[in-house]
Amino acid sequence: MLQEISTIGPHKDFESIKKIDENGIEYWTARELMEILGYSNWQNFVEVVKKAQQSCINSRQFPQDHFTDVSKMIKIAKDAVREIKDYNLDRYACYLVAQNGDSGKREIALAQTYFAIQTRNQEITENLSADEKRLVARKEVSDKNKLLFSTARLVGVSNFGKFNNAGYKGLYNMSLEEIEQKKDIPKGELLDHAGSEELGANIFRITQTEAKLKRENIKGDIPAQRTHFDVGKKVRQTIKEIGGKMPENLKPEKHIKELKKEKQIRDTDLKKIK
Repeated sequence: MLQEISTIGPHKDFESIKKIDENGIEYWTARELMEILGYSNWQNFVEVVKKAQQSCINSRQFPQDHFTDVSKMIKIAKDAVREIKDYNLDRYACYLVAQNGDSGKREIALAQTYFAIQTRNQEITENLSADEKRLVARKEVSDKNKLLFSTARLVGVSNFGKFNNAGYKGLYNMSLEEIEQKKDIPKGELLDHAGSEELGANIFRITQTEAKLKRENIKGDIPAQRTHFDVGKKVRQTIKEIGGKMPENLKPEKHIKELKKEKQIRDTDLKKIK
C-alpha cells in the first residue's frame, strides 16, 4: 500500500501558481509566492529568501540548485520598461522560504505545513517502484485533465472531442483513433495502457496547454484547439531534440486496473501523492 498524506490549507493557491519548465521540472516564482505568503513589500520578502538560502547552506546543500536568480522586464509607463529581480524556486526552496517567514502570519503557518507535507510526498514518490510511479503518473494525468477541461470550458470550448484530439495530433502526429489502432489497444484506453514515459509527456502537454489558455486569454473553439495542438507539437519537438522515443512508438503496457489489482492499491491511496 502507498502511504496517504493529507494536506491542509489553501493548497490550490500554491498549486495554481506552480509552473513547469521545458524539462518538466516544477517551480514557483518568488514574486508570486510573496503575495500568497502575505507579503506586500518585495524588499522585506527578499530578506526572507536570503535567510532561506542560508538555511540551505546550513543543510550542506548548494542554494543555486534550488534558488535560481532571474530578472524580467515590466512596463512602468507607455513607452518605458524596468528590469526587476526575481527567483525561480523549487519545492524545497519554497519550503525553506516558508520556514524562514514571519511565523505570526497565518499564510506562513499554512505554507509551512503545506510545503513540508508536499516535500515529504515527493520523497515518498521518489522511493516508489516503477509500477507505483506509473500509477501515480496515471492519477496525475486524470487530475490535470480535469483542470484542463475546466479551463477550456471557461474559455469557450464547446467541442471537447476536437479539442482533446488536437492535443494528441500535436504530440503524437496522429489522431487518437490512429494512435489506438497503431498500438492495437481498445478505444478510449490509450492513457490506461501508457507507461510512465508516455504519461509524463502527456502531463507536460496538459499542464502547459492549461497554463497557456489562461496566460494568453485564449477564447473560442478554434483558437483553443490550435493552442492545444501547438503545445503538443512543442512537447514532441522537445522529445525529438533530447533523443527520446516518439510517444506513438512506445509500447503499450498492461491496463492500469490490472496493475492496481496486482499491487493491491486503491485510488484513495494515490489521492494525495503528487
